Amino acid sequence: MSSLSRAAARLQGRLMAATAARSFSSLPAEVEEAITAATSAAQTRPAFSHTPAGRNHLYVPGPVNVHDSVIRAMSVPGQNHRDPWFAEFYKQCLHDLKMIFGTADGTPIIFPGTGTGGWEAALTNTLSPGDKVVTFRYGLFSHLWIDMMQRLGLDVHVIEGRWGDGAYEDKLAEVLKADKDKKIKAVCVVHNETTTGVTSDIPEVRKTMDAASHPALLLVDGVSSIGALDFQFDKWRVDVAVTGSQKALSIPTGLAMVCASDKAIASMKTAKSRRCYYDFADMLRLNPSGNVPYTPSLPLLYGMQASLKLLRDEGMQNVVARHHRLAEGCRKAVEGWGLQTLCRDTRWKSDSLTVIEVPKGIDSQKIVDVAYAKYNLSLGIGLADVKGKVFRIGHLGNMDELMLSSALCGAEMSLIDAGVPLTPGSGVARALDYWQKTSAIIPTRESLMQ
Repeated sequence: MSSLSRAAARLQGRLMAATAARSFSSLPAEVEEAITAATSAAQTRPAFSHTPAGRNHLYVPGPVNVHDSVIRAMSVPGQNHRDPWFAEFYKQCLHDLKMIFGTADGTPIIFPGTGTGGWEAALTNTLSPGDKVVTFRYGLFSHLWIDMMQRLGLDVHVIEGRWGDGAYEDKLAEVLKADKDKKIKAVCVVHNETTTGVTSDIPEVRKTMDAASHPALLLVDGVSSIGALDFQFDKWRVDVAVTGSQKALSIPTGLAMVCASDKAIASMKTAKSRRCYYDFADMLRLNPSGNVPYTPSLPLLYGMQASLKLLRDEGMQNVVARHHRLAEGCRKAVEGWGLQTLCRDTRWKSDSLTVIEVPKGIDSQKIVDVAYAKYNLSLGIGLADVKGKVFRIGHLGNMDELMLSSALCGAEMSLIDAGVPLTPGSGVARALDYWQKTSAIIPTRESLMQ
């Protein structure tokens, strides 16, 4: 660093004070020139090249925060999955996944890929081009799954919904009742729609199908719900459920996990959709012996194993309760800000994320941009039909009260910066009050409170 640059750094405070007073006469001319040159140089650096102190605060509904123990588990050298040790390891991975699906009878399958690949696997392994399916559109991700269904040649009956509502069971009942010849082959539901912060009621969907005595398959996108929210594959008689590694499982993107019922596996015999990479048959032929048809991502499998251990140690009921408590605190903050969630009906409000409407005249993108630019905070943007109208706070996966508190603090400051008239602390205080009253002692640390 040159002497003038060092002088500029030492006298930066004086420059700020002089700037506030609109007077630069007290600074030596050479220092003013050095500061101007240093500022100019900073402005010409590549965008986003500066790494600020602290950490990036990640509060989108996926990817999510990865636990330190999981990061350590993934730090492994290259290994050969054809060596003798792999078979037992992989069979254990498949067995452990049953916990988050809530199944004893379903068959988990792990594909290298993402939740979108899981969508395709669910459709192509159970259906044929021209098959009739019924589904719901109430957000971008339900829309994208519909787009995939149509591109695969399925005959899709779409039940349109308000973006902020969940699956309408009454409208589904009407469609199923009208299907006298039982030509509908599948009912497809996005369990947790991350565009809108809505969790649909899968048990009620199943009851609706049973009331109509309808034999259709039940295919469920649980990408942002499985591992965070209550999910009972066997009890709800789901036929294919899909999730992804970067959501509630809290490992990096790269694994698509599906769970298939016996009914879904039997439907493969008649399903004529073309499939190759995402073919259940190749996996089902090799998985029982602990083998895979193509190269797995071993670091992600190690991460999955470590993450599942954390969930198992916590207990899935406690995991679900933790997500609900975090979500309730976030919703208390929204009330304190005088704002509303996009989802109005309490029964549909998601515990994976909170989607917040902004006042008219405010562009929600500005809130998200300010949060990242000033506070190194990553919030979810408004997507598609709600672009500019909402922002999203993700609170699923590896998350606790103090972590989420930082998101609420940053969101509150960003709201003020973006022109939303609110009092500092108005939202955060409500969340903290709720969490302080509802949080319990961490297991195995009880002796510290005696």
